[in-house]
Amino acid sequence: MACPDGLNSVLHQVMALNTTTNLLPVLSGKFDRIYGVQMTKERTPERTAKLERVLKLRQKDLTLVMANVHDPHNVSAILRSCDAFGVPKVHLYYTDTPFPKLGNKSSASARKWVDTERHDNTDDLMKSLRAQGMKVLATSCSPNAKPLRDYDLSEPTAIIMGNEHRGTDPELVEVADGEVYIPMFGMIQSFNVSVAAAVILSEASRQRQLSGKYDQPTYTEEEYKAVLEDWLER
Repeated sequence: MACPDGLNSVLHQVMALNTTTNLLPVLSGKFDRIYGVQMTKERTPERTAKLERVLKLRQKDLTLVMANVHDPHNVSAILRSCDAFGVPKVHLYYTDTPFPKLGNKSSASARKWVDTERHDNTDDLMKSLRAQGMKVLATSCSPNAKPLRDYDLSEPTAIIMGNEHRGTDPELVEVADGEVYIPMFGMIQSFNVSVAAAVILSEASRQRQLSGKYDQPTYTEEEYKAVLEDWLER
C-alpha cells in the first residue's frame, strides 16, 4: 500500500538522519501538523521558560463570546487574536447552528493555547460569566451603544461578538451590562467579525498595559501550576 505524501516525506527525513538524537522532535512536529497525532512533548528548559513567560501574561478576566459566528475561518482568526493579546479562554455560544469544527490542535494553531467553553442557551452562558465576575458587553449598532473607549476594559470583561450577518442576538443584548461599538469614519460602517474582535482586544490590551494588568498575575499560584502542567503536556 502506498504511503500518503506527508508520511513519505517524514520517512525520507528519518532515513536521512545519521543520529536518533533529534528523532522525536522531527516526528512529533511532522505528525502533529499532518495527522493531528499528539506525541509526548519534550520538557526542555527553553520550552518551559517560554510557556511560563506567556502564561504569566494571560488575562484570565478578559474573554470573548462568539455568538453564532458561523464561518470557521473567522472563528480561527479570532482565536489567533485571543492568543496574541493574552486571552486564555473564549466562550462558544451556538443556538441555531452546530458548533464550529475547529480542527486539530497542531503546534502552529492558536486553538492549542486558547481554551473553549461551549453553551447552547443564554442562561448557561450568563451563569458562567457571572460566576467569574465578568462585566458583559454586547457589540451593537443600536442608539444605546457606547464607543469602545468609553468602557474600562481593564476590569473583568466579556465581549460578545455577534453573527456575521445579523449581529448580536437580541436575547444577549438584553442581558448584557452594556452595548459597545467601534467608531468608524469611512463609507462602510462595519468590520468583519474577526477584525472587530482584534480591534476590541487591541484596545483592551492598551488599557490593561497602561493600568499594569499584564504585570499582575491573574491566576492563583495553584491555578498557575495546574495550567502550566497542562500546557507542558500539549
